[in-house]
Amino acid sequence: MAAVSPKELSVKPDEIRKLEAYLQKKFELPKLAVRARPNKDDSAEVYIGDEFIGVLYRDDDDDDLSWSFQMSILEFDIEEDG
Repeated sequence: MAAVSPKELSVKPDEIRKLEAYLQKKFELPKLAVRARPNKDDSAEVYIGDEFIGVLYRDDDDDDLSWSFQMSILEFDIEEDG
């Protein structure tokens, strides 16, 4: 297995645009935005309006590029909306 260079893990601006368009369409949320992370380049942040909702992680193992979305939901958030 060849080592993966840090540059290969970097989220590219064109990937951010494609991911944002995909998620906006999939969830029917035009306010959804995908933004580069300030201090990390292996992932991107996901927002709805100004609210941070999660992180997209880039996975380029075995020459098969994929993305994982991680969203933490706090009990406080559920009670606030319920």
